[in-house]
Amino acid sequence: MNILKVTTKRGLELRGAIYGDISNDTVLIMLTGISSNVFQNDLLDATGKLLSKNGITTVIAHAHDSFSCFAYTDKNIKKQRFTGVLNAEFDKMYEDVETYVLWAKDRFKKVILAGHSLGSNKIINYLGNTSDDYIDYFIVSCPIDIMHWWRVMPNIKENFELAKQWVKEGRGNDILPLLFGGFSPMTANAVLGFYNAENLKNCPVLSGKGETKSLYNIKPNGTFLIGSKDSVTGKSPKQFMEQLNNWTKKPKENQVIEVKDASHIFYGMHEIYAETVLDSIKNHMGLK
Repeated sequence: MNILKVTTKRGLELRGAIYGDISNDTVLIMLTGISSNVFQNDLLDATGKLLSKNGITTVIAHAHDSFSCFAYTDKNIKKQRFTGVLNAEFDKMYEDVETYVLWAKDRFKKVILAGHSLGSNKIINYLGNTSDDYIDYFIVSCPIDIMHWWRVMPNIKENFELAKQWVKEGRGNDILPLLFGGFSPMTANAVLGFYNAENLKNCPVLSGKGETKSLYNIKPNGTFLIGSKDSVTGKSPKQFMEQLNNWTKKPKENQVIEVKDASHIFYGMHEIYAETVLDSIKNHMGLK
């Protein structure tokens, strides 16, 4: 694994992790979820290692500052944890995804765009709003109905209210004392930016609040991947994904895969996640 640096149109340097040889024909770009990076999410590392061994260069695409690693003490478990996002410009996610895509399209014959968790919402936003045809295949895994997620995760309302207050007081860059969603430290600016991120509310299966136009506008074929025990997709994760697929223009040309007993983060099943992604690419792109 090596470090990849790309620069957005607004001048921000993004740092990703690249697995495999740049001389390969195919690259997979995977956008990470909120507070997720290659250093603390073994799912990402497992995917990069397996795909690169099979001739598919893999870029773990960190948006904004999610490459950074921040350690904090979780008082509930009395241990240190690591996170990848303290600050993020959620309204600029299209540009962040596009930056990695533009880097890849000049170097590889085939470009696959993937996402995990909120990373899937990011790629749906890009795929549904780009006029370019650089992507050959997509993999949406474990996306989030953000408005539903806000209802079920802890500390959300308290974080939003405090973030509004701190930003008004000029303390937007300060880290809030409550973990966002119960798991991630975040600055007041980032929390408020997430609250206003209409561009990522593109999976409104459970809440009914958001847009589906981006899904309908996706041009390439792809895979919708979910674990059967994904806790943020309601009582039936597979039906959640089937509904997303039904909102696309060509649902019969895509596939929906449910991995038995897998959680939202595929805890203890990272290699199975990677194998499922690899099989999907091989089956639907004719790769050997």
